[in-house]
Amino acid sequence: MVAPGMTIFTAPEKRYEGYIFDCDGTLAHSMPIHYLAWKKAVGEAGGQIPEDLFYSLGGVPSRQIVTLLNEKFGSQMDPEALATLKEEYYVDLLTEVTPIEEVVRFAREVALFSKVAVASGGILPVVLKTLKSIGLADRIQICFLKLHAGSMFHQTLAWFWRIVRPVSKQPRLPVWITR
Repeated sequence: MVAPGMTIFTAPEKRYEGYIFDCDGTLAHSMPIHYLAWKKAVGEAGGQIPEDLFYSLGGVPSRQIVTLLNEKFGSQMDPEALATLKEEYYVDLLTEVTPIEEVVRFAREVALFSKVAVASGGILPVVLKTLKSIGLADRIQICFLKLHAGSMFHQTLAWFWRIVRPVSKQPRLPVWITR
């Protein structure tokens, strides 16, 4: 939680040809919703996920989170099944996701003169619904998926520039990239 009057985002003063925004926790105040979905799914599977541990795992893929929980708490939860269940619960809660206003406002502004991309470790339908919930679905040209802690930032930038440059002639045409 941010203290009243505290700045959570300072826009860069320099203009760039392109911007890449993280989705969860940067554009969308979705981490509390992710936690609620995790808590429900893990609880139903007989496991536990303390809130502080959840937040320390930001950016870690869902299946890996389940594996870590199994190791830490000695549980036997199925990573594939639980990750799928968690996503289903998250999608059910998507209407509760709110924008991080300062960042979303900036993303809308730069989309008028620049290429804008979103990076996420999520799956495309969920990322699209999140962007729709926060009013940005029509402003995003590129979506990098399955990026997570340890991903090569420079490789992501190379993909961005290789793919976005041809799209710049059609600024509202979305191109979705998964890896």
